[in-house]
This record gives sequence, structure tokens and C-alpha cells, in this order.
Amino acid sequence: MDNLATSPIYDIDYGLAEPCQKSEVKGMAARILPPLYTLVVVSGLVGNSLVVLVLITCKRLKSMTDIFLLNLAASDLLFLLTLPFWAHYAAASQWAFGGAVCKLLTGLYQVGYFAGIFFILLLTVDRYLAIVHAVFALKARTVTFGAVISGATWVVAVFASLPGIIFATSQKEAFHYTCSPHYSTEQYYFWKNFQALKMVILGLVLPLLVMVVCYSGILRTLLRCRNERRRHKAVRLIFAIMIIYFLFWAPHNLVLLLSTFSKPVNLNNCNSSNRLDQAMQVTETLGMTHCCVNPIIYAFVGEKFRRYLSVFFHKHVAKRFCKRCPVFQRDTQERSSSVYTRSTGEPEVFTGL
Repeated sequence: MDNLATSPIYDIDYGLAEPCQKSEVKGMAARILPPLYTLVVVSGLVGNSLVVLVLITCKRLKSMTDIFLLNLAASDLLFLLTLPFWAHYAAASQWAFGGAVCKLLTGLYQVGYFAGIFFILLLTVDRYLAIVHAVFALKARTVTFGAVISGATWVVAVFASLPGIIFATSQKEAFHYTCSPHYSTEQYYFWKNFQALKMVILGLVLPLLVMVVCYSGILRTLLRCRNERRRHKAVRLIFAIMIIYFLFWAPHNLVLLLSTFSKPVNLNNCNSSNRLDQAMQVTETLGMTHCCVNPIIYAFVGEKFRRYLSVFFHKHVAKRFCKRCPVFQRDTQERSSSVYTRSTGEPEVFTGL
């Protein structure tokens, strides 16, 4: 993936018609990225870890939706693990961890990114099947089938990441060690264009097509069942996850497309190149913060998630600090009885049902 996390901007770019100073963009990255990534890592680790704990300890993974949500949180956690290293890279202005770690972290970054996209798409298809093809969904949407699909999805994410992993290397350029994709001179433009198009197709075009197809079918079904309030709530969370994903990652995909194919749109000059680099910096940083946003969506949109989270804190946190407080014990029992209801075949925790 040609991104600023693995391809930092250096003082001079010789890839244009004439040498172009890039020190301003480099300085901006060194100032902004380390504190921002630190905030993202802390909030993302806390939020996604809570999602995993609630799914495992409270919901106990009773549906295919739960399996997909668990894997989505896992992909975000995988992505988050790489951010401290990219923060150090930006602050130090060079790579200090060697070639093997460069490949490993590039792989984790890309696998986490692509897996996150794919599990968001699977959640959308899952909602589509549950509402539009409800009879078929009763047989197909099982925990076992969800686990099998999840395993296959991780394999696909690894294959999508392979070119980035293979070409990622650490080497000395001028006075700096870099961690970035390095292509041979003969294959440079092919692989650069291929990587950009892969990012745009998998990260923007495919999600947009899936969203249009699935939600148009869902809306048609719901319009015929105006009284199905529970199903409206079931769609609301997954729709919010998909829209938020677009808001955070679509700008980066569009800027990446412009940056890669800058010659046809007359942006292959020093001034335009600096502006594109700044835009890449801002939009990719915005996209990276997405990995800590999903738990916030669950908290605001998922009614049952808030209840389960309350039960989790009362059962595993509050009781440890105040074992004999009757208020905690009574409240926990009341909340547990209201939350642990018989499964209806629909996802409970995050859909707001």
C-alpha cells in the first residue's frame, strides 16, 4: 500500500520534472502524527477490547453477526498495533526497526485494513439476508457458517496484502532509512498503479456497490413492512458503520487516485505535488482514526450494547471493588434479567433490538 505510514515524504522529491522541496510536508508529519496516533491507539485499544469482552463474556457469540463483529474488532486491534511504530517513524524521520519488522508491520497494517473492509461488507450482506431473505437466513446464518466465512475472509485479506508485504523493505535513501515499497525500475509504474487501483476498488468501489445493492433491497422490504420497528433498528447500526467507513476512508482513496495518476490531470508539478502530499497526509490520518470509531457507534446506536456493557462493568468491575455493596448486586440482577433474553435468531447486542 503506497501510504504515508509506510512511505514518508522526504526533503526533496526527484521524481518530478525538477527537484521539489518537501521539507514542509515532512515537518508537518513529525509534529502532528505522533500525538494523534497515541490518542488513537489508547482510545482504540480500550474501545475495541471492550467490544471483544462484551461479545465473549455477555453475548457469548450466539449469532453469525456476533462472529463478524468480533472479527471486525480484531481487525481494528491488529491495525492499531502498528500505529506506534508509524508514529515513531514520522517523529524520527527515518525507520529504525530494520527490514524484517518493516515487512511484518506493513503486513499487519494492510491485513487489518482489508479485513476491516471485508467484515463491514459481510455485516451488510448479513443484514440483507436476515431481512430480504429471512427464510433462507434462518438456515444459513449460523455461528459455524460465520466462523468458516470469517476464516476465509482473513485468508483473502492476506492475499490482498501480499504485494505490499513482498515489496516493502527498509533501505537507505540519501541520509535516511525508509520503510516503503521498492519496485524495480522496469515495473515501477505497473506496481504503483496496480496498488493504487487495488486500494480504490477494494476500499471504495466494492463497498459502494455492496451498499447500493443491499440497502436498496432492504429498503424495499422494510417499506412493505412499515410496522417492523425491530428490523428498522437492526439495519440502523450496520448502516451507520458503513456510512462512517465511507466518511473516514473515501477521501484518502480519492486523493490516492489523483496522486497516482497526476500526469493526466496536470498535477505533476512541484506545487501540486506538495498539495497532494499534504492531502494524503491529512486524509490517511483521518482514515487511520476510523479504527477507534466503531465502538463509539455501538455505544450510541446499539441499545442492547449499552445494556450489556453496563452488565459487564457491574459484574466484572464494580463487584470486584465493592463486593458487599447491595446496590451493585441488585442492579446487576435486574439488568441481567432484562438483557439475557431468549434468542430470536436476530442479533441482540448491537442492533438496538
